[in-house]
Amino acid sequence: MNLEYTLIRSVRKSVAIQVKEGGKIVVRAPKRVPKYKIDEFVVKNVAWIERQQERIAQQSANLPQYSEADIMAMKKRAAVILKEKTEYFAKIIGVDYNRISIRNQKTRFGSCSSKGNLNYNCKLVLMPEEIQDYVVVHELCHRKEMNHSPAFWKEVERVMPDYKVRRKWLKENGSKY
Repeated sequence: MNLEYTLIRSVRKSVAIQVKEGGKIVVRAPKRVPKYKIDEFVVKNVAWIERQQERIAQQSANLPQYSEADIMAMKKRAAVILKEKTEYFAKIIGVDYNRISIRNQKTRFGSCSSKGNLNYNCKLVLMPEEIQDYVVVHELCHRKEMNHSPAFWKEVERVMPDYKVRRKWLKENGSKY
């Protein structure tokens, strides 16, 4: 079997396979692992790769298509809504932040840099308000804990006791947007 893949070698301890959009296969491997061992690893995991490619194809087929105008409108609306929510929850959590960016991302709904810059996905405006609130609280809590440690989740829970329900909804439904 001859599967085409992109090989990225780096300083790491293990070989990993990633299936990207369009079904493209990326293999990350330590510099010292011989190519034939990497090929063996890929062949051994071909069933998993095919399942991931099928899942991605199904998700892509079901995704709504947004025009540039749609995306621009979502970004404008998100800038207003998420700025308000961020200001509100930052006071409750007791943190500050730098700038807010609104992006059109495929897989992330929010992120927080170590410099305090917050990034939100414009598609959040299409989701229920409770989910928008959860993403804002999640990112702002990273201003206290830049990880997903128990202390981080405790802070999220302090502000939003039902965060697990919202997080579950986002995991189950987020890819539909």
